[in-house]
Amino acid sequence: MVSCSGGSDGVSGLKFEALPYALDALEPHIDAETMKIHYEQHHRAYFDRMKEAVKGTAFANRSLETLLAQAGKLPDALRNNAGGHYNHAFFWKSMSPDGGGVPQGRLAERIDQDFGSFERMQQAFNGAALSRFGSGWAWLCVDANGSLFVTSTPNQDNPLMDTVKKRGTPILGLDVWEHAYYLQYQSGRGHYIDAFWHVVNWPEVAERLERIRNKA
Repeated sequence: MVSCSGGSDGVSGLKFEALPYALDALEPHIDAETMKIHYEQHHRAYFDRMKEAVKGTAFANRSLETLLAQAGKLPDALRNNAGGHYNHAFFWKSMSPDGGGVPQGRLAERIDQDFGSFERMQQAFNGAALSRFGSGWAWLCVDANGSLFVTSTPNQDNPLMDTVKKRGTPILGLDVWEHAYYLQYQSGRGHYIDAFWHVVNWPEVAERLERIRNKA
């Protein structure tokens, strides 16, 4: 699993780790060729450029999350590539060959409480993903008060950053850059978004929510 935090060595100690499943494991919803290019080329490039940008700086020993929280103070190369690494590492974990269905337990209860129903949350998430102009991400997040909300960010920004309109801790994210879907779905971003729901790793999303809850 690709690590999202730097541990004791901070960002400088991060390793580029293997995917948690085979490249073809998410088929037919996400094809193996797209996964190979997305993971081995796009994500790897963000990781390598992040490591180069942080080398020899005061940021090298800080965790990735700490770095992102002060994105507004970072050089563009470090901000963009640290965001790119975090977002992709988070994205791979958001999916599973055994994914899909609907959330259960406390996560389902929280979604019903904050959105009215799973379907309404899904509609809000789909809307955020579809309406993101150009490249970016859609997110399901927890805000500072513990409430769930949906948002989107441009490029490789994410809700942890101090540069976004509404900050929060993401528990689910979807990459809507064209490289994430163009080979299989061409310009049909909506079809790609629909396919994503068949591979969402709800146990991982629920675990993320619990970790946030336990920190409160």
